[in-house]
Amino acid sequence: MKIFSSIGLLPGIPAIFMAGIFLLSCENDLDTIQQVSYDPNAPDEVTQNLNVVYNDSGYAQIQIFATLAETYSKPQHITKLKEGLKVDFYSGEGEVVSRLTAINGELNFTTGKFTVRDSVVLHNLEKNQFLETEELHWNQIDSTIYTDKHVIIRTKGKGITGRGKGLRTTQLFDTYTVLEPVGSLNVDED
Repeated sequence: MKIFSSIGLLPGIPAIFMAGIFLLSCENDLDTIQQVSYDPNAPDEVTQNLNVVYNDSGYAQIQIFATLAETYSKPQHITKLKEGLKVDFYSGEGEVVSRLTAINGELNFTTGKFTVRDSVVLHNLEKNQFLETEELHWNQIDSTIYTDKHVIIRTKGKGITGRGKGLRTTQLFDTYTVLEPVGSLNVDED
């Protein structure tokens, strides 16, 4: 009878023994966790509703709005702007002179170039003039905007005033050169 009473104590011991083995076998290996959770292609930083103002001597020069911004530091320092963006270019007096809109863009901090794609519109607010294309490049160093894609230039109230392939202008879109004009152009004497 004493044998049965001592066996009655043993059912709790296997449970404690198994729990001990289970706890000792669990180990948080940081290298393994990092391999499972690390994605080398993931952005370093993600920002929703980005609003950045670039100033010079206390005056706004450029203001960038983007619905979604993903910043990468390697292999080059770039920020990808997605789901809609707007760039306001300011005059020396602090007035918005032109506005650039697009669906996507990429700002390369290494080269100083900003490329926008998909439904691109550059609007000179004073002249009420619009440039439409699928891709534009803006060189921050010399403030030039250019493309080698097809372009349409419209002036509100006048219809199409220019069409062609390739264009060079300034970020203010005050003057421009169509590299390969197509069709007839309506030229205003002003």
